[in-house]
Amino acid sequence: MNGLLVIDKPCGITSHDVVNRLRRITGERSIGHLGTLDPMATGVLPLLLGKFTRLAQYFSTAEKSYTGTIRFGFATDTYDADGEPAGADRWQEFAGALTLARVREQAVRFHGEMEQMPPPFSAKKIQGKPAYKLARAGQPVELKPARVRIASFDIDALEGPEAHFTMSISAGGYVRSVAHAMGEQLGCGAHLSSLRRTRAGVFTLEDAHPLDELEPLAGNVEALEGRCVHPRSLLPEMPAVGADAAALGRLRNGAQANLPEFSDASLVKVFAGQRELVGIAKRVAGTLFQPVVVMG
Repeated sequence: MNGLLVIDKPCGITSHDVVNRLRRITGERSIGHLGTLDPMATGVLPLLLGKFTRLAQYFSTAEKSYTGTIRFGFATDTYDADGEPAGADRWQEFAGALTLARVREQAVRFHGEMEQMPPPFSAKKIQGKPAYKLARAGQPVELKPARVRIASFDIDALEGPEAHFTMSISAGGYVRSVAHAMGEQLGCGAHLSSLRRTRAGVFTLEDAHPLDELEPLAGNVEALEGRCVHPRSLLPEMPAVGADAAALGRLRNGAQANLPEFSDASLVKVFAGQRELVGIAKRVAGTLFQPVVVMG
């Protein structure tokens, strides 16, 4: 089975657990997710199936949007609610001074481009090993800050020790690192208490399907493919172009071909008919294209 399927990930399971469940539902072994979600988090999790996994490189820079809550009063070792508290709950000590206006003032500092330190319990690699494996083993975790961009970060409400927020952040950015850093700067400690991804690139919750909706369709490839995002909607920055049998044959064999595409786009999606994605081609000159990804 080939396609891109957007899952509304439930709370309490890993992104890898979602992949395993989808393998059982679809019978497809080759499945990859486009940006992991922590077990506590829910929401938009796009998954590439079958030959569509060859397209993963073109989704790597997709910005993501979230809603969630930050709990002030204490930090945790994972920077979220799944971790162990790093100290006593100090909320009562700070409750009088930590107003909505003060939290919003602090949030303003987390706009634009900045250096962000990833959490020690993360999938970032250290000499080939995920940081979380080293952290669980009690080994030192020496991470380097990464450049991220926070396009928006708004505090919508403050209810007791919890601030409700919305955020859009670049690929590779950690929302829980923002929560942890806010707690440090306010002096009271904080951690991410809930998180829901509402958008990943062009995919939103409107595109997402709960696993419980898909499980009754196990083995029904036609019905499952009907739940996939239409191939022409993928990678909207690339024009879609059709081709005749001769040109498609050349592209499938790795050879250059002329295509009826007259924009100045450097990359295009090549289709046989309305739904069959043949591959991605790179413009050589004029209307001459070289295939860079062939779906077969």
